[in-house]
Amino acid sequence: MLKVLLWICLLPGLLSSCQRQTGEDTLDILFTGDVLLDRGVHHEIERHGVEGLFEGVDEAFRQADAVVINLECPLTSRHTPVGKKFVFRAEPEWAEDLRRAGVTHAALANNHTIDQGREGLADTYHALRKAGITPLGYGRTADEQSAPVVIRKGSLEVALFNTIPLPIENWPQAEGKPDICRMSVRRLAAVIRKYKAAHPETRVVAVLHWGTEFQPVPDMQQRYDARLLAQAGTDAIVGHHPHVPQPADSVGSAPVFYSLGNFVFDPIHPAAQKAAMALLRFTPTGVQAETIPVEIRRCRPQMTQKTLSLPSDSH
Repeated sequence: MLKVLLWICLLPGLLSSCQRQTGEDTLDILFTGDVLLDRGVHHEIERHGVEGLFEGVDEAFRQADAVVINLECPLTSRHTPVGKKFVFRAEPEWAEDLRRAGVTHAALANNHTIDQGREGLADTYHALRKAGITPLGYGRTADEQSAPVVIRKGSLEVALFNTIPLPIENWPQAEGKPDICRMSVRRLAAVIRKYKAAHPETRVVAVLHWGTEFQPVPDMQQRYDARLLAQAGTDAIVGHHPHVPQPADSVGSAPVFYSLGNFVFDPIHPAAQKAAMALLRFTPTGVQAETIPVEIRRCRPQMTQKTLSLPSDSH
């Protein structure tokens, strides 16, 4: 297993200064929590535009090779809501604004991209692709949904797998129709083990929508599932869904971000106004991991000054 290099650097100049220290080829991927473009955020978009939502994090976005958000709403002109408690929708043209803000990839395997039905989900996929953003966790077949998205830079390759192992309200699975990946973690671990055997030089990141909402610490199922994935050869794990940040950890050599919390959101609960970004730097010899704390102010993420290091595995 690859050695995890734990490091602390302060923004600005975060990535450039660290690259000078390593002297190695690097691939830097920045992950965020939930991006919602509806409800209270919609009012902020009317004032400042979609790109304005990301002004407080634009430096980190610009310095990363790839930025992966969890898109917490469909991008569609359809008004075909699924029968569930919370239903969201955003305009498809806003995908272009997300790309201009620096977003390169969007995780779709969550419990809200399906809020406007299967065609609304398909519209989301096509809007993202048209804007130059690569969707994760989408397809019309189980094989398509579970296929990884590979990010390449020089000799480095990182495969991103995205799934929601939680039940989804009023949403039956249907082979051959637009859907998101809903593999269990046990099944995902088997897929990753097979993938790593065929691609031993490719690093693997599991992007999971999991955990219990508003719980500040990971539950036992998350911890168990993290171990399954690490044992299968997963190099890093990034999670969201609880709407609050949960402590980062490591399982063996794999950094685990159990929950990054919200990102672009209209939180009411005070704890949900705290969030984080996860920065993963891949090199030919290892993976470095850092938590970048964020505060959400008027729906917009703002980086704080303090930078946290990843603790060692203690379980």
